[in-house]
Amino acid sequence: MLAVCVLLVAGSAGCGSSAERERGGGASLAPVGRLLEDRDDEGRPYREVGQEGAPGVGIEVQPGAADGWDVRLTLRNFRFSPAGTAAGAVAGRGLAHLYVDGRLVARLRAPGYRLSGRLVPRGTHQVTARLYADDGTVWVVDGAPVESTADITASEPGPGTAPSASARRKARARAATPSPAGGRGSPDRAGKAS
Repeated sequence: MLAVCVLLVAGSAGCGSSAERERGGGASLAPVGRLLEDRDDEGRPYREVGQEGAPGVGIEVQPGAADGWDVRLTLRNFRFSPAGTAAGAVAGRGLAHLYVDGRLVARLRAPGYRLSGRLVPRGTHQVTARLYADDGTVWVVDGAPVESTADITASEPGPGTAPSASARRKARARAATPSPAGGRGSPDRAGKAS
């Protein structure tokens, strides 16, 4: 009988799949950071963490091959949680909200996204990625949300004009100095830098 109990105890120590641990089932849900009184435009509370080991995000937006834009996020000390993750704030985990001109257009759980051209009409726009914990709180460092913004300019392409690969490279090289949050400008559909 004692041998059976030991096997059960030893067996239970390894229970749970790696997928469950990825979803946060194996991570501690102890409070992370400090909730602030401030809230974002959607009413979600801010969760402030210290600078050491804090999450970070950068954004780059480039015209796509078809009507649309390719969004690429660069993450530091942050991992996307899979869909279905339990609500909770786990250090360096969560999702990103993508905004165009302050309007929420997508919730991201991966660093790449295809932004429809319908959401970016002709003109200059700001595309912002902001990091959130799985409990819906906004990750904040030094009182400011962890986010990055890229300015893009959409224009109607002329007949037969599409930005060439060299025009894109030049635009990236000429892009405005990255914002303090790490955003980068992009060429417009005609290949001119914003």
